[in-house]
Amino acid sequence: MKILHAADLHIDSPLGGLTAYEGAPAEEIRGATRRAAENLVQTALDHEVCLVVLAGDIFDGDWPDYSTGLFWNEQLGRLHEAGVPVVSVTGNHDAQSQISRNLHLPPNVTQLSTSKPQTITFDELEVEVIGQGYATRDVMVDLTEAYPDGDPKLFSIGLLHTSLNGRPGHTNYAPTSVEALRAKGYQYWALGHVHSREVVHDDPWIVFPGNTQGRHARETGPKGATLLTVEAGVVAAVEHLVLDDVRWDICAVDATHCVSTDDVHSAVAERFSAIATGADGRLGAVRVEITGSSPAHEGLWANRHDFEADIRSLANLGGRLWVEKVKVSTNRPVDLAATRDDDAIGALAKHIETLRHDPAALATYEGAFADLTKKLGADARTAEGSPVDPTRIGTAEQLAEQLDASLELVVALLAEERA
Repeated sequence: MKILHAADLHIDSPLGGLTAYEGAPAEEIRGATRRAAENLVQTALDHEVCLVVLAGDIFDGDWPDYSTGLFWNEQLGRLHEAGVPVVSVTGNHDAQSQISRNLHLPPNVTQLSTSKPQTITFDELEVEVIGQGYATRDVMVDLTEAYPDGDPKLFSIGLLHTSLNGRPGHTNYAPTSVEALRAKGYQYWALGHVHSREVVHDDPWIVFPGNTQGRHARETGPKGATLLTVEAGVVAAVEHLVLDDVRWDICAVDATHCVSTDDVHSAVAERFSAIATGADGRLGAVRVEITGSSPAHEGLWANRHDFEADIRSLANLGGRLWVEKVKVSTNRPVDLAATRDDDAIGALAKHIETLRHDPAALATYEGAFADLTKKLGADARTAEGSPVDPTRIGTAEQLAEQLDASLELVVALLAEERA
């Protein structure tokens, strides 16, 4: 018997921050959540699964129109035609309070109660699914306290959208513990909410499948669902199946041993080749990060726009790649403030070093940024994964970063002028 466990499809996630990137394949990336959902259904059919369980956040929030719901109903209908039942719960993004529109689901689909735990039994499979969805977005209590114990005669699956005992980058919704889940006597816990795949425990199995499609540069690598194989009431195999249509990746290059920008180009080109190969024909959305104490540092900073253009050109030659951002975070192999005490550059470096560690002094500059957030486009202000984080603008941390970047730019330009 095969069961497919998925979560966090976030169908039609708006990803509005993409509009801030010139030349971004925005429509292809936005459409990736639908194509991943189609891949999910096709995978269920290809593997002839007996059951699909969905652990919340099928949608990203309220639909702008009915096309989102109609699309999902069409996919569920494909499973209905094949006789595959589906059991789902709502999560924080598609909680009852978050979705104002409604569609009649196909008869093969059961959406579990949001008021209390509900059990669905499939006698012919000797399987029971127990779960409870979110009535509101902010569920801060342990829902599993009210879950019944598993039936020892059945294969019991617990369905839950949760942060478990907390995960970085995720709000601590429906917190619970491994001990609390194990105490219920279920054979498998199908979790959702955390977008990175994680096998938390294997006795019983407690699994986050991750989301089906990465949506920005913090959600990298293969994304998909978990295929569960059960033999004689015992878990025989747990397998990750890749479903994503666009693959996000980080092209990280340590330029410590790069003497020139050409050396950095070569290192990036090598990583691009590996990323394109790993994407296996998918569009690769890549963030480039150059780090290290490098002899190439001043050349990178003096010609940052030219360097970025060159990197984007390399991506065009390296397969189906799109460069989301080029971030240069190198530094020079010497300490300016220590080695150039007697010149203007050394004095500037020392002043900036003092200023960046003086929150009170930095605070005097915050007013200059007070209206900047208002001038940002709505997409950049609100979108998850936006290139601009409005909460950091004008903060001491962001001002200190800008001071460092300003010093690097000044020194690089002066070096170019002297040459």
